[in-house]
Amino acid sequence: MNAEPGNPAATRLPAAIWALGFVSLLMDISSEMVHSLLPVFLVTAVGASALVVGVIDGLAEALALIVKVFSGVLSDYWGKRKGLAVLGYGLGALSKPLFALAPGAGLVLAARLIDRTGKGIRGAPRDALIADIAPPEMRGAAFGLRQSLDSVGAFIGPLLAVGLMLLWANDFRAVFWVAVIPGVLAVVVLVLGVKEPAHAHPGRGVNPIRRENLCRLSRPYWRVVVLGALFALARFSEAFLLLRAQQGGLSLAWVPLVLVVMNVVYSVSAYPVGRLADRMSHLTLLAMGLVVLLVADLVLATSNHWALVMLGVATWGLHLGMTQGLLAAMVADTAPADLRGTAFGAFNLVSGLALLVASVLAGLLWDGLGAPATFLAGAGFCAIALLCLLWLKKIGDNPAPEPGTAEFQ
Repeated sequence: MNAEPGNPAATRLPAAIWALGFVSLLMDISSEMVHSLLPVFLVTAVGASALVVGVIDGLAEALALIVKVFSGVLSDYWGKRKGLAVLGYGLGALSKPLFALAPGAGLVLAARLIDRTGKGIRGAPRDALIADIAPPEMRGAAFGLRQSLDSVGAFIGPLLAVGLMLLWANDFRAVFWVAVIPGVLAVVVLVLGVKEPAHAHPGRGVNPIRRENLCRLSRPYWRVVVLGALFALARFSEAFLLLRAQQGGLSLAWVPLVLVVMNVVYSVSAYPVGRLADRMSHLTLLAMGLVVLLVADLVLATSNHWALVMLGVATWGLHLGMTQGLLAAMVADTAPADLRGTAFGAFNLVSGLALLVASVLAGLLWDGLGAPATFLAGAGFCAIALLCLLWLKKIGDNPAPEPGTAEFQ
């Protein structure tokens, strides 16, 4: 899309970006109706420990991010993104009935793995598709918009879960059945509302994981990968936010409000920050986001009183809005166009492994030393990540890849 600065189209995102945002919104309604209740369902109805909750959540999310590597590589090799995205969203929709049928933690784990496999399949191709469609000067806004609409779904889902839990006297399984509907609608919107741009991938048929192609991923790109891993270590699974709220005496039906608060703040902040990222230093914004997360950890470590928990959760959501879309835009900016799927996949593989480590460590600390130790450890990782950011800023703010760079460092 080439628009002159005076043309209104120059400030307007393509319709396909909006459609992809609404696909994310619908699937997040479906997923969060389940996930906002799942930790409490596991602990109260199944009798699982906090460690089991952390392992299930960490394995599921790590699998999703690992699968993104393969789907990203395939989307680059085939030169097509949309088909893999449809498959991934379809798996997400098909997994939802398993949660309603699960008699124990085993089937819950299986359903989570299927659901997150779908997320992994769709993630890198969808992000690469956004980068293909969005004008380069509006990538921050495009990724911010998708994150914002995704987060709208992530607070509508828990709100629906709260209402249905109150209406149906804490019937977890009935709520899980309702979650199937928006999942199916997400697939329909994707199939009908998104058209893949023609001739977006001239390198079709080239193996993206050949050494000479991987070497085209520059040093600035790998710095973004390292940053993503540090952020994942500092921000473990949100399941522990739900458990912290329940620990403070919040009733089962109201626990999903934790994710409502987090995602309202996430949604409101993601798009404005994305637009701001198109105009100012990325590293400065990321550093500000880490400071916000550190504050959230300290608040959550201090007390489990509902008011302080909600304050910490809201601050956590602001951190997400300030960092997640920005990291995606930085991947798109530092990767060659024909390797974007692979680049997003590798970025999410490393982040996924870091998230698994963080979630398991959080569960161990919770069971062994209590909730405050879990959040204090998160604050410690925030401080380490902040020092790394300050070092990167010192050696060169917002480094851009050099044309023809072939250094693999």
